[in-house]
Amino acid sequence: MFRDLVTNKRLPTSLAVSYHRNSYNKFRFDRECHMDWQGQKVAEQLMQIMLVVFAIAAFVTGYIAGSFELMMYVYAGGVVLTILTTIPNWPFFNRHPLKWLDPSEVEKHPKPQVTTSVSKKKPAKK
Repeated sequence: MFRDLVTNKRLPTSLAVSYHRNSYNKFRFDRECHMDWQGQKVAEQLMQIMLVVFAIAAFVTGYIAGSFELMMYVYAGGVVLTILTTIPNWPFFNRHPLKWLDPSEVEKHPKPQVTTSVSKKKPAKK
């Protein structure tokens, strides 16, 4: 038995399935969760640096301890820390938001047209 979340009325099964699917999509996609371009670049650079640093630290730790298992644990911990640092949309990744034109401003600032110049071949000299 499915019930409407707002009115608490009973819903038919087919309607309930589509209702819950739509409410999930609304919950998931209505939130603003976009990282700006500079934030994406910073996140990628941070990810690369962190993975290399943790790889070196894991190798050194494993070499000193003489344990391959310890090396893998250190690197796995570094990967998890890197994921938690770079994948979520943290506020410091959104320092440069894009400014979009209003639809009314589009007519005032038309899109530049790309023009291609056709090169003429010179006649061959004999």
